[in-house]
Amino acid sequence: MTEQKDTEGTLGEMGSVAPEGDVLRGLADGRVGAFDAHRPPDAALIGDCVHCGFCLPTCPTYSLWGEEMDSPRGRIYLMKEGLEGEPMTDSMVGHIDACLGCMACVTACPSGVQYDRLIEQTRAQVERNHVRTPSDRALRGLIFALFPHPKRLRLMRGPLRLLQRTGLDRRLRRTGLLERLSPQLAAMERLAPRLGRPAPLPPLMKAQGERRMTVGMLVGCVQGAFFPGVNAATARVLVAEGCDVVVPPSQACCGALSVHNGREPEGQAYARALVDAFEDSGVERVVVNSAGCGSTMKEYAELLADDPDYAERARLFADRVRDVSEVLVELGPVAPRHPLDVTVAYHDACHLAHAQGVRSQPRELLRGIPDLALREIPEGDLCCGSAGIYNILNPEPAQELGDRKARNILSTGASLLVTANPGCLMQVTAAIERSGQPMGMAHTVEVLDASIRGASAQTLLP
Repeated sequence: MTEQKDTEGTLGEMGSVAPEGDVLRGLADGRVGAFDAHRPPDAALIGDCVHCGFCLPTCPTYSLWGEEMDSPRGRIYLMKEGLEGEPMTDSMVGHIDACLGCMACVTACPSGVQYDRLIEQTRAQVERNHVRTPSDRALRGLIFALFPHPKRLRLMRGPLRLLQRTGLDRRLRRTGLLERLSPQLAAMERLAPRLGRPAPLPPLMKAQGERRMTVGMLVGCVQGAFFPGVNAATARVLVAEGCDVVVPPSQACCGALSVHNGREPEGQAYARALVDAFEDSGVERVVVNSAGCGSTMKEYAELLADDPDYAERARLFADRVRDVSEVLVELGPVAPRHPLDVTVAYHDACHLAHAQGVRSQPRELLRGIPDLALREIPEGDLCCGSAGIYNILNPEPAQELGDRKARNILSTGASLLVTANPGCLMQVTAAIERSGQPMGMAHTVEVLDASIRGASAQTLLP
Protein backbone atom coordinates (compact mmCIF):
# COMPACT_ATOMS: atom_id res chain seq x y z
CA MET A 1 0.00 0.00 0.00
CA THR A 2 2.64 2.49 -1.06
CA GLU A 3 0.33 4.46 -3.30
CA GLN A 4 -3.29 5.36 -2.73
CA LYS A 5 -5.08 7.27 -5.49
CA ASP A 6 -8.61 8.60 -5.22
CA THR A 7 -10.97 10.91 -7.06
CA GLU A 8 -13.69 11.23 -4.43
CA GLY A 9 -13.14 14.92 -3.90
CA THR A 10 -10.75 17.80 -3.68
CA LEU A 11 -10.65 20.59 -1.15
CA GLY A 12 -12.36 22.96 -3.55
CA GLU A 13 -15.23 20.53 -4.09
CA MET A 14 -15.75 19.83 -0.40
CA GLY A 15 -17.04 23.16 0.80
CA SER A 16 -18.28 23.34 4.38
CA VAL A 17 -18.32 20.18 6.46
CA ALA A 18 -21.15 21.25 8.79
CA PRO A 19 -23.89 18.59 8.57
CA GLU A 20 -27.47 19.60 7.86
CA GLY A 21 -30.10 19.52 10.61
CA ASP A 22 -31.99 16.65 9.03
CA VAL A 23 -28.90 14.46 9.48
CA LEU A 24 -29.08 14.95 13.24
CA ARG A 25 -32.82 14.21 13.23
CA GLY A 26 -32.20 11.08 11.16
CA LEU A 27 -29.61 9.78 13.58
CA ALA A 28 -32.09 10.18 16.43
CA ASP A 29 -34.45 7.86 14.56
CA GLY A 30 -31.91 5.18 13.73
CA ARG A 31 -29.44 4.39 10.98
CA VAL A 32 -28.46 7.09 8.49
CA GLY A 33 -26.19 6.30 5.55
CA ALA A 34 -22.94 4.64 6.57
CA PHE A 35 -23.46 4.71 10.32
CA ASP A 36 -25.78 3.27 12.94
CA ALA A 37 -27.19 5.30 15.81
CA HIS A 38 -24.69 4.16 18.46
CA ARG A 39 -22.04 6.88 18.82
CA PRO A 40 -21.69 7.88 15.16
CA PRO A 41 -19.01 10.47 14.31
CA ASP A 42 -20.06 13.57 16.25
CA ALA A 43 -21.67 16.06 13.83
CA ALA A 44 -20.71 19.03 16.00
CA LEU A 45 -17.05 17.97 16.07
CA ILE A 46 -17.10 17.48 12.30
CA GLY A 47 -18.45 21.01 11.95
CA ASP A 48 -15.39 22.37 13.80
CA CYS A 49 -13.14 21.61 10.80
CA VAL A 50 -12.63 24.72 8.63
CA HIS A 51 -10.30 23.04 6.08
CA CYS A 52 -7.41 25.36 6.87
CA GLY A 53 -4.82 22.72 5.91
CA PHE A 54 -2.55 23.05 8.94
CA CYS A 55 -2.95 19.29 9.46
CA LEU A 56 -1.60 18.32 6.04
CA PRO A 57 2.17 18.47 6.62
CA THR A 58 1.81 16.64 9.95
CA CYS A 59 -0.18 13.71 8.53
CA PRO A 60 1.96 10.65 7.71
CA THR A 61 -0.29 9.29 4.96
CA TYR A 62 -0.73 12.67 3.30
CA SER A 63 3.05 13.08 3.41
CA LEU A 64 3.46 9.71 1.68
CA TRP A 65 0.74 9.96 -0.97
CA GLY A 66 -0.38 13.61 -1.22
CA GLU A 67 -4.03 12.49 -1.51
CA GLU A 68 -6.75 14.65 0.02
CA MET A 69 -8.82 11.72 1.27
CA ASP A 70 -5.75 10.41 3.10
CA SER A 71 -5.50 13.60 5.14
CA PRO A 72 -7.40 14.36 8.37
CA ARG A 73 -9.67 16.91 6.71
CA GLY A 74 -10.33 14.47 3.84
CA ARG A 75 -11.34 11.74 6.27
CA ILE A 76 -13.55 14.22 8.15
CA TYR A 77 -15.26 14.96 4.83
CA LEU A 78 -15.90 11.23 4.37
CA MET A 79 -17.42 11.10 7.86
CA LYS A 80 -19.70 14.00 6.92
CA GLU A 81 -20.76 12.18 3.76
CA GLY A 82 -21.51 9.08 5.79
CA LEU A 83 -23.72 11.10 8.13
CA GLU A 84 -25.53 12.65 5.17
CA GLY A 85 -26.54 9.32 3.67
CA GLU A 86 -23.59 7.98 1.68
CA PRO A 87 -23.03 4.23 2.18
CA MET A 88 -19.99 2.71 3.85
CA THR A 89 -18.00 1.70 0.78
CA ASP A 90 -14.75 -0.23 0.53
CA SER A 91 -13.11 3.01 -0.57
CA MET A 92 -14.32 4.91 2.49
CA VAL A 93 -13.14 2.13 4.80
CA GLY A 94 -9.77 2.01 3.02
CA HIS A 95 -9.12 5.68 3.79
CA ILE A 96 -10.21 5.27 7.42
CA ASP A 97 -8.05 2.15 7.81
CA ALA A 98 -5.07 3.99 6.30
CA CYS A 99 -5.02 6.50 9.18
CA LEU A 100 -2.30 5.74 11.72
CA GLY A 101 -4.19 7.48 14.53
CA CYS A 102 -1.01 9.33 15.49
CA MET A 103 -2.97 12.48 16.46
CA ALA A 104 -0.31 14.85 15.11
CA CYS A 105 -3.19 16.68 13.42
CA VAL A 106 -4.78 17.30 16.83
CA THR A 107 -1.62 19.09 17.96
CA ALA A 108 -1.40 21.09 14.72
CA CYS A 109 -5.07 22.12 14.43
CA PRO A 110 -5.68 25.80 15.30
CA SER A 111 -9.45 25.17 15.50
CA GLY A 112 -9.19 22.47 18.14
CA VAL A 113 -10.81 19.76 16.02
CA GLN A 114 -11.05 16.59 18.11
CA TYR A 115 -9.98 14.24 15.35
CA ASP A 116 -8.94 11.64 17.93
CA ARG A 117 -12.57 11.21 19.03
CA LEU A 118 -13.86 11.28 15.46
CA ILE A 119 -11.53 8.56 14.15
CA GLU A 120 -12.26 6.24 17.10
CA GLN A 121 -16.02 6.76 16.68
CA THR A 122 -15.73 6.03 12.96
CA ARG A 123 -13.58 2.95 13.41
CA ALA A 124 -16.10 1.48 15.83
CA GLN A 125 -18.75 2.02 13.16
CA VAL A 126 -16.55 0.30 10.57
CA GLU A 127 -16.07 -2.75 12.78
CA ARG A 128 -19.82 -3.08 13.29
CA ASN A 129 -21.07 -2.24 9.81
CA HIS A 130 -18.41 -3.28 7.27
CA VAL A 131 -17.70 -6.83 6.10
CA ARG A 132 -13.96 -7.32 5.75
CA THR A 133 -12.32 -9.81 3.41
CA PRO A 134 -11.66 -13.30 4.80
CA SER A 135 -7.89 -12.70 4.84
CA ASP A 136 -8.27 -9.38 6.67
CA ARG A 137 -10.61 -10.96 9.22
CA ALA A 138 -8.17 -13.83 9.74
CA LEU A 139 -5.20 -11.50 10.28
CA ARG A 140 -7.08 -9.26 12.69
CA GLY A 141 -8.42 -12.33 14.47
CA LEU A 142 -4.87 -13.61 14.96
CA ILE A 143 -3.64 -10.23 16.23
CA PHE A 144 -6.42 -9.84 18.77
CA ALA A 145 -6.23 -13.44 19.86
CA LEU A 146 -2.58 -12.84 20.76
CA PHE A 147 -1.45 -9.31 21.60
CA PRO A 148 -3.98 -8.35 24.30
CA HIS A 149 -3.27 -11.60 26.18
CA PRO A 150 -0.12 -11.44 28.36
CA LYS A 151 -0.07 -15.17 29.11
CA ARG A 152 -0.21 -16.08 25.42
CA LEU A 153 2.56 -13.59 24.65
CA ARG A 154 4.73 -15.07 27.38
CA LEU A 155 4.24 -18.53 25.85
CA MET A 156 5.76 -17.16 22.65
CA ARG A 157 8.96 -16.15 24.38
CA GLY A 158 10.50 -19.64 24.42
CA PRO A 159 10.10 -20.45 20.70
CA LEU A 160 11.08 -16.90 19.75
CA ARG A 161 14.24 -16.96 21.88
CA LEU A 162 15.17 -20.31 20.32
CA LEU A 163 14.79 -18.88 16.82
CA GLN A 164 16.91 -15.86 17.74
CA ARG A 165 19.65 -17.83 19.53
CA THR A 166 20.03 -20.28 16.63
CA GLY A 167 19.89 -17.57 13.97
CA LEU A 168 16.97 -19.28 12.23
CA ASP A 169 15.02 -16.02 12.28
CA ARG A 170 17.71 -14.26 10.21
CA ARG A 171 18.04 -17.17 7.81
CA LEU A 172 14.28 -17.29 7.29
CA ARG A 173 14.30 -13.54 6.62
CA ARG A 174 17.03 -13.88 3.99
CA THR A 175 15.03 -16.47 2.04
CA GLY A 176 12.15 -14.02 1.56
CA LEU A 177 9.72 -16.94 1.80
CA LEU A 178 7.59 -15.47 4.57
CA GLU A 179 7.48 -12.12 2.76
CA ARG A 180 6.11 -13.82 -0.35
CA LEU A 181 3.58 -15.84 1.63
CA SER A 182 2.33 -12.97 3.78
CA PRO A 183 3.91 -9.51 4.07
CA GLN A 184 1.92 -8.99 7.28
CA LEU A 185 3.32 -12.09 8.99
CA ALA A 186 6.79 -11.16 7.72
CA ALA A 187 6.33 -7.76 9.36
CA MET A 188 5.46 -9.44 12.67
CA GLU A 189 8.65 -11.51 12.49
CA ARG A 190 10.83 -8.49 11.61
CA LEU A 191 9.45 -6.45 14.49
CA ALA A 192 10.05 -9.07 17.19
CA PRO A 193 12.58 -7.64 19.67
CA ARG A 194 15.69 -9.48 20.86
CA LEU A 195 14.57 -11.14 24.05
CA GLY A 196 16.44 -11.12 27.33
CA ARG A 197 15.57 -12.91 30.52
CA PRO A 198 12.13 -12.29 32.08
CA ALA A 199 12.04 -10.16 35.20
CA PRO A 200 8.82 -10.81 37.14
CA LEU A 201 7.87 -8.12 39.65
CA PRO A 202 6.60 -8.76 43.18
CA PRO A 203 3.16 -7.36 44.11
CA LEU A 204 4.71 -4.75 46.43
CA MET A 205 8.07 -2.97 46.39
CA LYS A 206 8.79 -0.61 49.29
CA ALA A 207 10.24 2.85 48.84
CA GLN A 208 13.88 3.57 49.57
CA GLY A 209 14.10 6.10 52.38
CA GLU A 210 11.05 8.20 53.19
CA ARG A 211 7.89 7.17 51.32
CA ARG A 212 6.69 10.04 49.19
CA MET A 213 3.88 8.38 47.24
CA THR A 214 2.15 5.03 46.72
CA VAL A 215 1.75 4.19 43.06
CA GLY A 216 0.24 1.32 41.13
CA MET A 217 2.10 0.11 38.07
CA LEU A 218 0.70 -1.22 34.81
CA VAL A 219 2.76 -4.17 33.59
CA GLY A 220 1.22 -4.21 30.11
CA CYS A 221 0.93 -6.89 27.45
CA VAL A 222 3.74 -6.35 24.92
CA GLN A 223 5.76 -4.39 27.49
CA GLY A 224 5.50 -7.16 30.07
CA ALA A 225 6.25 -10.04 27.69
CA PHE A 226 8.83 -8.55 25.33
CA PHE A 227 10.35 -5.67 27.35
CA PRO A 228 10.38 -6.91 30.96
CA GLY A 229 13.58 -4.95 31.54
CA VAL A 230 11.66 -1.71 31.01
CA ASN A 231 9.19 -2.69 33.74
CA ALA A 232 12.01 -3.67 36.08
CA ALA A 233 13.77 -0.34 35.44
CA THR A 234 10.51 1.55 36.01
CA ALA A 235 10.00 -0.11 39.37
CA ARG A 236 13.60 0.50 40.46
CA VAL A 237 13.44 4.19 39.56
CA LEU A 238 10.12 4.71 41.34
CA VAL A 239 11.42 2.92 44.45
CA ALA A 240 14.62 4.98 44.38
CA GLU A 241 12.52 8.14 44.20
CA GLY A 242 10.56 7.23 47.32
CA CYS A 243 7.55 5.36 45.98
CA ASP A 244 5.87 2.26 47.29
CA VAL A 245 5.09 0.39 44.06
CA VAL A 246 2.00 -1.84 43.92
CA VAL A 247 1.67 -4.32 41.03
CA PRO A 248 -1.81 -5.90 41.22
CA PRO A 249 -1.39 -9.52 40.08
CA SER A 250 -4.92 -9.62 38.60
CA GLN A 251 -4.23 -6.87 36.06
CA ALA A 252 -4.36 -7.72 32.36
CA CYS A 253 -4.75 -5.79 29.10
CA CYS A 254 -5.78 -2.13 29.27
CA GLY A 255 -7.73 -2.38 26.00
CA ALA A 256 -5.73 0.20 24.04
CA LEU A 257 -5.27 -1.89 20.89
CA SER A 258 -8.95 -2.81 20.86
CA VAL A 259 -10.16 0.77 21.41
CA HIS A 260 -7.82 2.25 18.80
CA ASN A 261 -9.04 -0.27 16.23
CA GLY A 262 -12.78 0.13 16.74
CA ARG A 263 -13.37 -2.99 18.85
CA GLU A 264 -15.42 -1.03 21.37
CA PRO A 265 -17.12 -3.81 23.41
CA GLU A 266 -13.82 -5.67 23.74
CA GLY A 267 -11.99 -2.51 24.83
CA GLN A 268 -14.71 -1.73 27.38
CA ALA A 269 -14.44 -5.22 28.87
CA TYR A 270 -10.68 -4.84 29.30
CA ALA A 271 -11.18 -1.40 30.85
CA ARG A 272 -13.69 -2.67 33.41
CA ALA A 273 -11.33 -5.48 34.43
CA LEU A 274 -8.42 -3.08 34.87
CA VAL A 275 -10.51 -0.67 36.95
CA ASP A 276 -11.42 -3.65 39.15
CA ALA A 277 -7.77 -4.71 39.46
CA PHE A 278 -6.57 -1.33 40.78
CA GLU A 279 -9.70 -0.11 42.58
CA ASP A 280 -8.87 -1.33 46.08
CA SER A 281 -5.09 -1.06 45.79
CA GLY A 282 -4.89 2.18 47.77
CA VAL A 283 -2.62 3.87 45.23
CA GLU A 284 -2.44 7.62 44.63
CA ARG A 285 -1.33 7.30 41.00
CA VAL A 286 -1.52 4.56 38.37
CA VAL A 287 1.81 4.72 36.56
CA VAL A 288 2.13 3.73 32.90
CA ASN A 289 5.34 3.36 30.87
CA SER A 290 3.66 2.66 27.52
CA ALA A 291 2.33 5.69 25.64
CA GLY A 292 -0.51 3.91 23.84
CA CYS A 293 -1.76 2.32 27.06
CA GLY A 294 -1.62 5.58 28.96
CA SER A 295 -3.60 7.53 26.38
CA THR A 296 -6.44 5.01 26.46
CA MET A 297 -6.48 4.65 30.25
CA LYS A 298 -6.78 8.43 30.61
CA GLU A 299 -9.95 8.21 28.48
CA TYR A 300 -11.72 5.47 30.45
CA ALA A 301 -14.33 7.96 31.70
CA GLU A 302 -15.51 8.56 28.14
CA LEU A 303 -15.14 4.90 27.13
CA LEU A 304 -17.40 3.74 29.99
CA ALA A 305 -19.62 6.82 30.22
CA ASP A 306 -22.76 4.83 29.32
CA ASP A 307 -22.13 2.10 31.90
CA PRO A 308 -24.02 2.98 35.11
CA ASP A 309 -21.94 0.53 37.15
CA TYR A 310 -18.57 1.83 35.95
CA ALA A 311 -18.95 5.44 34.76
CA GLU A 312 -17.95 7.07 38.06
CA ARG A 313 -15.40 4.37 38.92
CA ALA A 314 -13.79 4.83 35.50
CA ARG A 315 -13.62 8.60 36.02
CA LEU A 316 -11.88 8.19 39.37
CA PHE A 317 -9.46 5.66 37.86
CA ALA A 318 -8.64 7.86 34.83
CA ASP A 319 -7.97 10.83 37.11
CA ARG A 320 -5.13 8.86 38.76
CA VAL A 321 -3.42 7.69 35.53
CA ARG A 322 -0.05 9.26 34.77
CA ASP A 323 2.85 8.49 32.49
CA VAL A 324 5.91 7.56 34.53
CA SER A 325 7.70 10.74 33.39
CA GLU A 326 4.82 12.86 34.74
CA VAL A 327 5.03 11.24 38.18
CA LEU A 328 8.81 11.58 38.37
CA VAL A 329 8.72 15.27 37.44
CA GLU A 330 5.83 15.84 39.85
CA LEU A 331 7.84 14.31 42.69
CA GLY A 332 11.18 15.86 41.77
CA PRO A 333 14.47 13.95 42.09
CA VAL A 334 15.86 12.70 45.39
CA ALA A 335 18.01 9.81 44.13
CA PRO A 336 21.47 11.00 43.01
CA ARG A 337 22.15 10.97 39.26
CA HIS A 338 25.52 9.65 38.17
CA PRO A 339 27.08 10.85 34.89
CA LEU A 340 26.28 9.12 31.61
CA ASP A 341 28.61 10.21 28.84
CA VAL A 342 26.27 9.56 25.92
CA THR A 343 24.54 11.52 23.16
CA VAL A 344 20.81 10.82 23.06
CA ALA A 345 18.17 11.45 20.39
CA TYR A 346 14.73 11.53 22.01
CA HIS A 347 11.79 10.30 19.89
CA ASP A 348 8.33 11.55 20.90
CA ALA A 349 5.92 8.63 20.92
CA CYS A 350 2.75 9.91 19.23
CA HIS A 351 0.37 8.77 21.97
CA LEU A 352 2.55 10.48 24.57
CA ALA A 353 3.23 13.79 22.81
CA HIS A 354 0.05 14.25 20.76
CA ALA A 355 -2.60 12.25 22.60
CA GLN A 356 -1.43 13.04 26.16
CA GLY A 357 0.47 16.29 25.62
CA VAL A 358 3.50 14.95 27.52
CA ARG A 359 6.59 16.43 25.86
CA SER A 360 8.65 18.40 28.37
CA GLN A 361 8.76 15.83 31.19
CA PRO A 362 10.86 13.12 29.46
CA ARG A 363 13.29 15.78 28.23
CA GLU A 364 13.52 17.32 31.69
CA LEU A 365 14.39 13.92 33.16
CA LEU A 366 17.06 13.25 30.54
CA ARG A 367 18.60 16.73 30.90
CA GLY A 368 18.91 16.09 34.63
CA ILE A 369 21.53 13.39 33.97
CA PRO A 370 25.10 14.74 34.14
CA ASP A 371 27.18 14.51 30.92
CA LEU A 372 24.21 13.37 28.83
CA ALA A 373 23.76 15.37 25.61
CA LEU A 374 20.20 15.57 24.24
CA ARG A 375 19.51 16.16 20.56
CA GLU A 376 16.24 16.78 18.76
CA ILE A 377 15.20 14.72 15.72
CA PRO A 378 14.27 16.45 12.43
CA GLU A 379 10.59 15.94 11.54
CA GLY A 380 10.17 14.89 15.15
CA ASP A 381 6.36 15.14 15.05
CA LEU A 382 6.03 12.72 12.13
CA CYS A 383 4.99 9.19 13.17
CA CYS A 384 7.54 6.37 12.94
CA GLY A 385 4.91 4.06 11.41
CA SER A 386 4.33 1.80 14.40
CA ALA A 387 0.88 3.06 15.48
CA GLY A 388 -0.20 0.04 17.50
CA ILE A 389 -0.79 -2.72 14.94
CA TYR A 390 -0.61 -0.46 11.88
CA ASN A 391 2.86 -1.72 10.96
CA ILE A 392 1.46 -5.26 10.79
CA LEU A 393 -1.73 -4.44 8.91
CA ASN A 394 -0.01 -1.99 6.53
CA PRO A 395 3.65 -3.07 6.34
CA GLU A 396 4.67 -1.13 3.22
CA PRO A 397 3.73 2.43 4.26
CA ALA A 398 4.83 1.64 7.80
CA GLN A 399 8.26 0.64 6.51
CA GLU A 400 8.51 3.82 4.44
CA LEU A 401 7.76 5.89 7.53
CA GLY A 402 10.14 3.83 9.65
CA ASP A 403 12.99 4.27 7.18
CA ARG A 404 12.30 8.01 7.02
CA LYS A 405 12.37 8.19 10.81
CA ALA A 406 15.62 6.19 10.91
CA ARG A 407 17.31 8.61 8.49
CA ASN A 408 16.27 11.56 10.63
CA ILE A 409 17.48 9.87 13.82
CA LEU A 410 20.84 8.95 12.32
CA SER A 411 21.30 12.54 11.09
CA THR A 412 21.54 13.70 14.71
CA GLY A 413 24.79 11.81 15.23
CA ALA A 414 23.43 10.38 18.51
CA SER A 415 24.59 6.98 19.71
CA LEU A 416 21.41 6.19 21.67
CA LEU A 417 17.75 6.51 20.65
CA VAL A 418 15.36 6.98 23.58
CA THR A 419 11.57 6.79 23.48
CA ALA A 420 8.64 5.83 25.73
CA ASN A 421 6.61 3.18 23.92
CA PRO A 422 7.30 -0.49 23.10
CA GLY A 423 5.78 -0.22 19.61
CA CYS A 424 8.10 2.65 18.75
CA LEU A 425 11.09 0.73 20.09
CA MET A 426 10.30 -2.27 17.88
CA GLN A 427 9.52 -0.19 14.79
CA VAL A 428 12.57 2.08 15.02
CA THR A 429 14.91 -0.79 15.92
CA ALA A 430 13.86 -2.64 12.77
CA ALA A 431 14.34 0.49 10.66
CA ILE A 432 17.76 1.26 12.15
CA GLU A 433 18.87 -2.32 11.50
CA ARG A 434 17.81 -1.98 7.86
CA SER A 435 19.97 1.13 7.63
CA GLY A 436 23.09 -0.84 8.50
CA GLN A 437 24.11 1.77 11.12
CA PRO A 438 23.19 0.19 14.46
CA MET A 439 22.74 2.32 17.56
CA GLY A 440 21.53 1.80 21.10
CA MET A 441 17.81 1.75 21.88
CA ALA A 442 16.31 2.41 25.30
CA HIS A 443 13.20 3.51 27.14
CA THR A 444 13.48 6.78 29.09
CA VAL A 445 13.33 4.96 32.44
CA GLU A 446 16.15 2.61 31.42
CA VAL A 447 18.43 5.62 30.96
CA LEU A 448 17.36 7.06 34.32
CA ASP A 449 17.85 3.69 35.97
CA ALA A 450 21.38 3.39 34.58
CA SER A 451 22.22 6.85 35.91
CA ILE A 452 20.78 6.22 39.37
CA ARG A 453 22.58 2.86 39.64
CA GLY A 454 25.84 4.36 38.43
CA ALA A 455 26.04 2.01 35.44
CA SER A 456 28.22 2.74 32.44
CA ALA A 457 26.68 4.28 29.33
CA GLN A 458 28.08 1.27 27.46
CA THR A 459 25.36 -0.90 29.00
CA LEU A 460 22.83 1.00 26.89
CA LEU A 461 24.74 0.74 23.60
CA PRO A 462 24.96 -2.18 21.13
